[in-house]
Amino acid sequence: MKAFQTIFRQLRSVEGFSIEPAHLAGFSTSSYSCGPKKKKPYEEVDQARYSRLVKSVLTSRGPVRTPESLLEEDALLYGPVSKAKLPAQEETQAPGKWFPIFNPERNQSPNTREPSVPLKLPLQRNALPSVTRILQRTMTAAQIFHLERWRQRMILQLGEDGFTEYTSNLFQQGRRFHEAVESLLSGRGSGNKGDESLLGCGYVRSVQHLLKDVCGVRALESAVQHHALNYAGLLDCVAEYRGELCVIDWKTSEKPKPSLRDTYDNPLQVAAYVGALNYDANYSFQVQCGLIAVAYKDGSPAHAHFLDPELCSHYWAKWLLRLEEYSKKDKSPAGQELGAGADLPAGTNGSPPPAC
Repeated sequence: MKAFQTIFRQLRSVEGFSIEPAHLAGFSTSSYSCGPKKKKPYEEVDQARYSRLVKSVLTSRGPVRTPESLLEEDALLYGPVSKAKLPAQEETQAPGKWFPIFNPERNQSPNTREPSVPLKLPLQRNALPSVTRILQRTMTAAQIFHLERWRQRMILQLGEDGFTEYTSNLFQQGRRFHEAVESLLSGRGSGNKGDESLLGCGYVRSVQHLLKDVCGVRALESAVQHHALNYAGLLDCVAEYRGELCVIDWKTSEKPKPSLRDTYDNPLQVAAYVGALNYDANYSFQVQCGLIAVAYKDGSPAHAHFLDPELCSHYWAKWLLRLEEYSKKDKSPAGQELGAGADLPAGTNGSPPPAC
């Protein structure tokens, strides 16, 4: 070893001779790289700042939500979960006493001759329960809940006196709207200032496009009675709508009701009027269709919901069920005690009020 060191020192001392480490020719048995180490993306994150963020999120989190706590929240927001069977069985429920909506002894094709004066029969009060009263007395628990919640909310906003005035104004607006439509359909509209202000209200403007399709008026604000089923009612109009003779029900609303389900119990009301008219001896014709026209206070185009014979029959079956329920309540001691009580505010037959 010493000999080699001696030779190495002698070679270095020779002028022009040097020994430098040679570079490899690019061959390597290892994948290891001696260059600068490449950082991975997560290593560039500020670890201290990220730790503080995670800690703040974990410490500010609310209590753990378990299935039990979620059920408690649902019960608080929407009421306790019903343990009853699925409502599909209610759809198949049939009335205990079936009565057809269409009179087989009356001509199915209506008389095309337009009467000179539309029928306008007065409603005999206290003789038979009205359609409106029956629907009010047989509202579902959900309908009663929503109606009461709306009433309480309006009382909080307006006070007791303000709420009374508000409901009175609703009734007056509805009455004036019906009078205006009746005036237009009967041809009694005149040019005096009173008629102009009445016919220029938002509700009337809302139904102008529908009135163009209404002709052949047979009855206006006329009473109907069904003596076999013991009920009566005051229908708004019987006329032809786009060639079909219909019972037409004019409704007012402050909220849009673009679908039939938005009208709640109104289809049952129309079906009840159709069935009563078809068996009322005061009427010589038969009606197989219905129309619910929803007018809006701001004058926007009214929605027209047409009920063909099949839909009328569908809601007639529902009406018979409500009629049976009313008969049971009316015969019970509690029902007889409440029988002389006041009805709900006008226009609330099974549907939330317009401001709801």
